[in-house]
Amino acid sequence: MPTKNPRLNVVLEHEVYQTLSKIAKKKGISLSLLARDLIKESLEIYEDIYWNEVAEKRDETFSYEKALSHKDIWK
Repeated sequence: MPTKNPRLNVVLEHEVYQTLSKIAKKKGISLSLLARDLIKESLEIYEDIYWNEVAEKRDETFSYEKALSHKDIWK
């Protein structure tokens, strides 16, 4: 049965493949499902790192003297 989801072929080192296979077997899931979940988790971590860097840059330029208070914003 064809799927609507895109597919990805990945070449892994033997040790990485063996480790993923053991984890998938222990969890009782397919290797593809494990790889998908790990990629999604990695992307979430990458996104968190990105937004943390953005926040740090904004924090460097933040000035309490120029900032508006909550009260001023909602007037």
